[in-house]
Amino acid sequence: MPTTRHTSQARTVAVIGAGTIGASWVSFFLSKGLTVKVCDSDPAGRHRTHEAIAAAWPALTELGLDRSASPDNWTFSTDLQEAVSGCGFVQESLPERIELKGEVLRRLGEITEARVIIASSTSGLAMSLLQQGCRHPERYVVGHPVHPPHLTPAVEVVGGNETSAETIDAAIAFYRSLGKMPIHVRKEVPGYVISRLQSALWREVLNLVQRGVATIEDIDMAIANGPGLRWALNGPGAVHHMAGGEGGIDYFMRHLHPAMQNWWPDLGEPEVDASFVDDVVSQVKDEVGSEPAIEMTRKRDEALVRILKARRGYGNYGDEA
Repeated sequence: MPTTRHTSQARTVAVIGAGTIGASWVSFFLSKGLTVKVCDSDPAGRHRTHEAIAAAWPALTELGLDRSASPDNWTFSTDLQEAVSGCGFVQESLPERIELKGEVLRRLGEITEARVIIASSTSGLAMSLLQQGCRHPERYVVGHPVHPPHLTPAVEVVGGNETSAETIDAAIAFYRSLGKMPIHVRKEVPGYVISRLQSALWREVLNLVQRGVATIEDIDMAIANGPGLRWALNGPGAVHHMAGGEGGIDYFMRHLHPAMQNWWPDLGEPEVDASFVDDVVSQVKDEVGSEPAIEMTRKRDEALVRILKARRGYGNYGDEA
């Protein structure tokens, strides 16, 4: 396989797709002092990207910019070959359609140097399928961010059947060098890790609502004012280690966990029919009120910045660059 060991030092990256995720990646890469080449088949992608960078830059500035960072250090093209010329890393962020992604990923394999890693922002498609028919399939990998990528540190790195260990290591090193917190997903499963955990929680939310145990607003308040506060600092493993007191996780697993496990058979499988969907939609709209989603997003991002700054220096979860 062609070497990829210099990927972590790539200073010019290509972002393919100027939608919500792609434009957020552009903002993030710019904040780290990289040069970004953006490609989208829609010429309006240039304007969308410009607006996204302008909206993200105040938050990124507050978090701390690289000394060489500039919101203007990017170019836009509708031509794929022009966009990837001279790039050391490619972040594909096209709509979640396997035919579209597969076609573009195959084309990227033909027009990029064999040493260049091609990462897909796909949120659930299998890389083993996406890399089929691609030139040098060993350099293709999933790089799935958590929305919004310019603020949230987590990124899931998932290889396909033909992805090399060197590619995975190099992708992880690249993201980590920019202050991301990469998670190596070692087996391909639907939804990877983060989305599966979110899905499991959402399933039980719907179960509790359908059974009349609580409303959406009740549950949102329970999460945001309870475990959500702890989860901003620690994952479930560390949370339960602390729950075990002086005995730590050993005490928790041997003495407290059995009671928790007794609840598992009562966790539900909600029947999400049209009527229930209408009910959930109505409850969420009642909770959030008439405030536009874009304004909610702005407030959320401001709060995320404060949380990220507060976490700095806290264990393995707060060492963002």
